[in-house]
Amino acid sequence: MCLAVPGKIISIDDTDPDMKMARVRFGEAIRNICIQWVDDLKTGDYIMAHVGTALSKVDEEDAEFTLDALRLMGEIDLSTDS
Repeated sequence: MCLAVPGKIISIDDTDPDMKMARVRFGEAIRNICIQWVDDLKTGDYIMAHVGTALSKVDEEDAEFTLDALRLMGEIDLSTDS
């Protein structure tokens, strides 16, 4: 099964027009995520990411709901960067 995880964009790097990237916070972890194929993203937006790629933009309420559900299922621990 594939799993997309919500994260919050903390910065955007659009210096390469062919590969727009963002620093995205997933709990305590921060990762570089490709946002090239999702339109109208800005710092502070939430995205659903899978394998280093943004799949879609989501609102904060939906992102928090999904993160809470994953925490309850024991599927993720966002308290550390391990």
